[in-house]
Amino acid sequence: MEVFNREAKYNYFILEEIECGIVLTGTEIKSIRDSKVNLKDSYAVVRHHEIFLLNCHISEYKEGNIFNHDPRRSRKLLLHKKEILKLESKVSQEGCTLVPLKLYFSKNKVKILLGLCKGKKTFDKRETIKTRDLKREASKLQKYNYK
Repeated sequence: MEVFNREAKYNYFILEEIECGIVLTGTEIKSIRDSKVNLKDSYAVVRHHEIFLLNCHISEYKEGNIFNHDPRRSRKLLLHKKEILKLESKVSQEGCTLVPLKLYFSKNKVKILLGLCKGKKTFDKRETIKTRDLKREASKLQKYNYK
């Protein structure tokens, strides 16, 4: 089970990728197993030498009764102190942002692939669309030529 942030590659240049753990409650894990996660508008921030994931929507578990979680609460990400300090310096100096790219299970633990990203301008986004369309056209032509 993997959940992707499809808009991240369209809106940002991905400079670096870091895998990190996440602190979750039991009902959040069950909702993630049911693929009830949306990473679309989420981002990570550094506060007091800790990294938190904000605006990530994990739907409430339908059988969770009074122990259910808040769907948009901030969640702590687990990284080594050296990695956090490195990311903190890059975010503050270079004007980059931390964007979750993918949420997945690894050995029954939930992991997040966090990207150190720089925003794209509109002409960069148009270039991305153009190259994607050209690749699609080339694959269609290749498919019809081989039959």
